[in-house]
Amino acid sequence: MSPSSLDSLVQRAEHLLTRLEAVLPHPLAAPDWSASIAFRYRKRGASGWLQPVANVARIALADLKEVDGQKERLVRNTAQFVAGQPANNVLLTGARGTGKSSLIKACLNEYAPQGLRLIEVDKADLIDLPDLVDLVAGRDERFVIFCDDLSFDEGEAGYKALKSILDGSISAAGDNVLVYATSNRRHLLPEYMKENLTYTHTDDGEVHPGEVVEEKISLSERFGLWISFYPFSQPEYLVIVAQWLRHFGVSEPAIASAKQPSLVWALERGSRSGRVAYQFARDWAGRDHSGDDAPAPAARDEDDAAPEGLDRV
Repeated sequence: MSPSSLDSLVQRAEHLLTRLEAVLPHPLAAPDWSASIAFRYRKRGASGWLQPVANVARIALADLKEVDGQKERLVRNTAQFVAGQPANNVLLTGARGTGKSSLIKACLNEYAPQGLRLIEVDKADLIDLPDLVDLVAGRDERFVIFCDDLSFDEGEAGYKALKSILDGSISAAGDNVLVYATSNRRHLLPEYMKENLTYTHTDDGEVHPGEVVEEKISLSERFGLWISFYPFSQPEYLVIVAQWLRHFGVSEPAIASAKQPSLVWALERGSRSGRVAYQFARDWAGRDHSGDDAPAPAARDEDDAAPEGLDRV
């Protein structure tokens, strides 16, 4: 073989190895932990990495209104965790747009100075959860694994991985890791009418769920703390609207004049959630309110009552 042919063969082999290295799995490497207080787990092919979040949502606990009970429970659990005391994995469930994810982000901002860090993981990547737990084991920071809008279809691999990490695996998460998940439903797997046929009844009337039903609820039961969120009433919605308008620097006269438009906005959206209130506030805050400085007219008694059909969505 001539030297030129040998050189060509070596170059082709090196090129092939370079391409193989790009697709072969690589061990999960530690990021620059000082780059952010929040990280996203990214995956391409068989390799994953932690990407620092450049702009973490600047939401504070004081920004969240009408969820005081839920806020108190999550803050207490997070404070225990940061302090090195026993704490629970948390499942936040309920109506859409009521502040489940925002409350987790607000807790991160509150306790980041004390060492709290957050790693957001998509449900499709939960199969790599054991690798993430191993990566942060032994570090001084306290890590919340955040799974947003969590639900599973039958047979998804991430379901088993999450179930093992929460409880039941010999390689369970360490003391510096908790899982916080949000979902619109309490049971994280779909439920079907035919599964009710698996229930059994004893002679004295006692009901026993079938194996299929038991499997459906077993994941939810592994979360030690359940926090439920509910649709907002009209007065609660208006309080949230006013809070966000003040957050955006809107004057009090302009806030007073926003009451009726905010209700129309919610009616058009078919929801009075905190998310809808935030979206209305962004729209209203961007308008010209130079003519709203005059004192608002006195509200009529009937205006304070919930209009027909609007009290609950």
